[in-house]
Amino acid sequence: MIGRIVRSADFERVLGKPSRARSPHFAVHHLAARPSQPAKPRQRLSTDSAELSTGDVQAVHIVVDEIPPEGCWLGAVVPKRHAKRAVTRNLMKRQIRQAFNQACGAGAAQASLPPGLWVVRLRSPFDRKLFPSASSEALQTAVRDELAQLVRRVLPRAAAAAAGS
Repeated sequence: MIGRIVRSADFERVLGKPSRARSPHFAVHHLAARPSQPAKPRQRLSTDSAELSTGDVQAVHIVVDEIPPEGCWLGAVVPKRHAKRAVTRNLMKRQIRQAFNQACGAGAAQASLPPGLWVVRLRSPFDRKLFPSASSEALQTAVRDELAQLVRRVLPRAAAAAAGS
């Protein structure tokens, strides 16, 4: 299972690295790191104080370690300038998540992706003359095929990088 990158700081860190693989429309970036944790001030819980109406002192709540375990986190960047319609952007994001879930999932027949932060970004638009409908089957197939090729290109490089370290 792949987690989602949600913080803009994580996107910036990953996109600051050179792309690992490119296709005519997509680029894949990788950073071997965990997602950053938001800086939260310690919040005082209402049960921390000894001045409760019941008079009993309650146990202090201890925050569980919030560092996520090792794994893959995926982010998708589909800018509005390359995909004008929200339907198209959502379709591409779903296709990106599906392609990486198949590559990084436990049921993957191939070597899985190394842990870390992965970002797939749409770097050029699909031709609207070829794909006039925002959610056409032809566009879905074109995006799916290109992402599958991109993931296949990333996997051998990921295996070589893991063997070299």
